Amino acid sequence: MAKTYQTNKKAIRLSLAILAGLILGALFGLVMPAWAEPVTSFISTVYLHGLTMMIYPLVFCSLIVGIKGIGSVSATGRVGGQALLYFIGTTLFASLLGLFLPKALNIGAGVAVEMAEAEVQAAEFTSVLDTLKNLIPANPFASFANGNMLQVLAFAIIIGITCLVLGPKAEPFVKLCEAVDHISVKIISAVMYTTPVGVFCSLAGTVHVNGLQTILSLAAVLGTLYLVMLLNIVIVYGLVLVKGIGKFSLKRFFVTSLPAALNAFGTASSSATLPISKRCTDEMEVPNEISSLALPLGATINMDAVSIVMSFMIVFFANATGTDLPYGLLAVVLLSNTLLSIGAPGVPNSAIASFAALAAIAGLPVGIMGMYVSVNILVDAGATCCNVLGDIASAVAMKRTCRLHQ
Repeated sequence: MAKTYQTNKKAIRLSLAILAGLILGALFGLVMPAWAEPVTSFISTVYLHGLTMMIYPLVFCSLIVGIKGIGSVSATGRVGGQALLYFIGTTLFASLLGLFLPKALNIGAGVAVEMAEAEVQAAEFTSVLDTLKNLIPANPFASFANGNMLQVLAFAIIIGITCLVLGPKAEPFVKLCEAVDHISVKIISAVMYTTPVGVFCSLAGTVHVNGLQTILSLAAVLGTLYLVMLLNIVIVYGLVLVKGIGKFSLKRFFVTSLPAALNAFGTASSSATLPISKRCTDEMEVPNEISSLALPLGATINMDAVSIVMSFMIVFFANATGTDLPYGLLAVVLLSNTLLSIGAPGVPNSAIASFAALAAIAGLPVGIMGMYVSVNILVDAGATCCNVLGDIASAVAMKRTCRLHQ
């Protein structure tokens, strides 16, 4: 009990420091002199590189150790299957929430939309067979170098299951992975203490580039979007996943998850926040066998907030431009949005290309992309925060529903 209390005190202190960094960074971004821009850009880049440096070794080794700890191929499939069900279910609900609220409130009607075009290439749908084919890396080292998280996950699962089959013969390699896992966690823990400075510089640069006038002109849209995401966090993640399914304390969940949530807000990258998310689930006593698979998978395919933003903006632009959006087409948008959201990588502004494809499906004018790009940049931080909390909440729920050792 004393250890948990001490851990919570450290988490609270770090969270308050990160929060202070966010607030001061936003204020500094409004008055930042020209000479400070390259300095903040340099520091934020170094911080992100330090945080992401160990992501792929951590994911790869932690997943192999986790699969070996599960003890059987069938149990590994059960963990992965449950994670997919949680992520697809919450993404569908998020898409529905993003469509329903603006449709019911008629948000966007009477709003003048500036038709400024943006050079964006629409994302393309790929067949299920092509998606499955691309999961298997022809060159695993290229997957690490190119940052293809899905291929890294697939490669790690293949190696982990093979280690299960080989048993004692694979033990030296598993021990090596355990050592690399511990090294990665130690480095990331050290980097975490620089997070307040990192998010200060990251957010200062974002605010400086967009300016106060742009932020205020989009305040109503942004405010409503953040409200919808907050509802999703409280209802779906908090009440349904954590409290309802996981039977876990809401207070402890939000307090322990706060460092990951604030880091996600400051960096706008769920992949960069992955090491901190892992540390948060460890403090909530989620088994490594679950978190090592669920969190990397969530950082790759669980994009609930992206679904909310894209659904919301489709209805907003349809109302603003007078484009008819019947319920039949809304159903097509809902399913398409779910697929596109799952395919969006966990990096800043990844949803822009996906939204271009969704806008074409909805029959919206191309000129709306200019305004969407502005909104997406400003809402990306909150969306990433929402996604990360969804990953952690799903892992907490799986702690209770995924019976590994029965």
